[in-house]
Amino acid sequence: MLTIQELFDLDHSLAGDFLAKFTYPWEALPHIKEEILRLIELLPREEYTEVAPQVWAHKTVTIAPTASLNGPAIIGANTEIRTGAFVRGSALVGEDCVVGNSVELKNVIIFDHVQVPHYNYVGDSILGYKAHMGAGVVTSNVKSDKTNVVVREGKERYETGLRKMGAILGNNVEVGCNSVLNPGTVIGPGSRVYPLSSVRGVIPPKHIYKNSGEIVVIR
Repeated sequence: MLTIQELFDLDHSLAGDFLAKFTYPWEALPHIKEEILRLIELLPREEYTEVAPQVWAHKTVTIAPTASLNGPAIIGANTEIRTGAFVRGSALVGEDCVVGNSVELKNVIIFDHVQVPHYNYVGDSILGYKAHMGAGVVTSNVKSDKTNVVVREGKERYETGLRKMGAILGNNVEVGCNSVLNPGTVIGPGSRVYPLSSVRGVIPPKHIYKNSGEIVVIR
């Protein structure tokens, strides 16, 4: 359930071939910047425009005048970058996405049809196809003791070797408003998180996270 092939539909991201080289998604996080720089060289110039230094947006993208965009970054077709959005860099945003008001992105891969529409922070994370974050949902990407992030699945421990890792959301994940996804959170495809949750560890596919002691199958 933790592998890239199980979590994502790789046909819905420019990073599909790149991600396919790894087993686990956190293995890709340190290499996102270099992959974006590689992809920039391959973009069809008749379809993409450099809207800021090393920031390439498809010509159908809508960007609010107050958005702040830093490279390297790629923004896919028909995506909307709304008022006050802040792309800090190393962001690969897919097609038909919404990056909303006061949303901050840093070192991320966002698949097609993803919505992060209101007051979200997404750092050192990967959001799968059609994932959606409710208003105020944030990824916490550094542990309070600053040690490396460990992904925990039951009694299993996966050492990531990373000091910074946010969350991994599989395809069609829904996260309720004002939730916090703690470092190393992995949410399986089709799962849902109740609002006001503090999520840690792994949520299996097609489950509902109600609280840390109540994770139930979607029926």
